[in-house]
Amino acid sequence: MNASNVTTVAGSWLRNADECEIVGYRGGFKTVGVGGALTGEPVDILIMDDIYKDAKTAWSPIVRESVSDWYDTVAETRLHNDSQQLIVFTRWHEDDLAGTLLRQQGIYDPETNPDGWVVVIYKAIKEGKPTEYDPRQEGEALWAERHNLKKLQSIRKRNPQVFDSLYQQDPQPRAGLMYESGFVEYLIRPATKYVKRKCYVDTADTGADYLCAIIYDETDVGNYIVDVLYTTRPVEYTEPALAKMLTKHDVAECIVEANNGGRLFKNNVEKQCRLLGNGKTKFSSFHQTENKDTRIYQHSAMVQNLTFMPQGWKSLFPDFSKAICGYLKAGQNDHDDAPDALTGTIEKRANQKKSDVASLFGY
Repeated sequence: MNASNVTTVAGSWLRNADECEIVGYRGGFKTVGVGGALTGEPVDILIMDDIYKDAKTAWSPIVRESVSDWYDTVAETRLHNDSQQLIVFTRWHEDDLAGTLLRQQGIYDPETNPDGWVVVIYKAIKEGKPTEYDPRQEGEALWAERHNLKKLQSIRKRNPQVFDSLYQQDPQPRAGLMYESGFVEYLIRPATKYVKRKCYVDTADTGADYLCAIIYDETDVGNYIVDVLYTTRPVEYTEPALAKMLTKHDVAECIVEANNGGRLFKNNVEKQCRLLGNGKTKFSSFHQTENKDTRIYQHSAMVQNLTFMPQGWKSLFPDFSKAICGYLKAGQNDHDDAPDALTGTIEKRANQKKSDVASLFGY
């Protein structure tokens, strides 16, 4: 029954290694490899499983491009309005097909992105808060009886890049990351002598750029990130959305880069805040004249040392975290809006008066 020329009934039902029709019913399934042809009837359900053979092929830009081209010119062309897609494979590279589709079409949201992708990931070590489909607590192993936390941590220590891809479905560039040390996460912000809730906004330069607004608590020990707005959506969305965020989080000061229409954006958001009854947030703008790449590089150490992310921040702000964690020191980066804004939060820190160490001991 598995020969390529076998049919259940002569001239009727096909049942072979490449195609199987349901006897007595309409429909069936076909199997093709990446690069193969999909001709004939439209596809109702497209399932793509392990389209990259291994890490070596996934890391090849030529292979990744050929997979994307095949999807665009063959697989997707067979889909119709009611078609559904399921993609299952190990995320070896941030620019694989899944990464490309997520950047282009985004993650599903019933209100803001109903056509986005539903992403289901069972990480070997749980990150972020419990979810409906994964009720584990932060740090729990997926199958402790078989692969306990001690074993998983040992694997991670030996090869973090492979572990993040194979076990966590979170591929990262192999070398040359700007923020190599990562960021300390916090659950509860510690009490400090000084604290001021601020927001730094980098408006989008072009339609393809991101608006990045970071709300944070500036303290004498560092900046504690509270919330992030990171989107390519137009000002008709971002202006009221930011005004609501500023009001919700009781922000004291909002700093906006005035370049490329930033001043007009600031004025419009301020009006929106006043309409919402927010008379507290003070707005200011400035013209950024320094080179963006130079600023990001020069302040990268301070950004890592003085920035504290909320626990599970990669799940809370997936697009923002990907832009930060995947930003390279050298080479081509698709976007620099997130690192630019994060750098701005450090540049705009108030000059804190240094404590007299001797006075702390009563001298």
